[in-house]
Amino acid sequence: MTTILLVEDEIKLAQVIIQELENNHYQVHHAGDGLTALILCEQVKPDLILLDWMIPALDGLEVLRRLRQTSSIPVLMLTSRSEEADRVIGLELGADDYLTKPFSLRELVARVRALLRRVERVQQIVNADRGQPRQCLSYQSLILDADQHQATMRDQAVNLTPIEFDLLYLLLRNPGRTFSRTYLLETVWGEQYIEGSRSVDNTILRLRKKLNEMGDIIETVWGIGYRLHRDRGS
Repeated sequence: MTTILLVEDEIKLAQVIIQELENNHYQVHHAGDGLTALILCEQVKPDLILLDWMIPALDGLEVLRRLRQTSSIPVLMLTSRSEEADRVIGLELGADDYLTKPFSLRELVARVRALLRRVERVQQIVNADRGQPRQCLSYQSLILDADQHQATMRDQAVNLTPIEFDLLYLLLRNPGRTFSRTYLLETVWGEQYIEGSRSVDNTILRLRKKLNEMGDIIETVWGIGYRLHRDRGS
């Protein structure tokens, strides 16, 4: 059963939300303040968090900041603050969606379902990318031999670490496709993205240096991640 953590200090509203979610076959845990929310999140490992902005102990934004230091769990913010600047702050800190009070229970359940479907689709794509058969790939003078786990450029060996090889292989297999840092970490590293992590950026930097004049085939998509330049020379 899908588990949801509701973080809401208005008891009557929380009871109504819990009842509606349970009627839709979700298991719900409730926290009335920010500190309890962080403790429960660690204990129950929810699939999704409904997080009120104005809560005691730690406000919703601080809870979100701390969550994003260790977790990419989807978060739907619940708040009476409707100003665009406030919504932007929440989204920039890592919220996945935003619902302004008062809201209908029907819309809340629809948002929950949409977020959970999105997470499921991403996981399916990750699994598909991990499970694709490996083959020899080439891009202009660059050749990746998956069987030998070797890279050559103009018939000269390029010394790549396993992570560098797998990252470059994923990019070469999907020219023109943009990959977010979160997706690359989950697919290549097998880890969840932690806010502020530089693992992907540092690996891309090393790859570009090792590819010398071909380093610019790995393009930065600002605010998102990276892609391989679509035009192929072979």
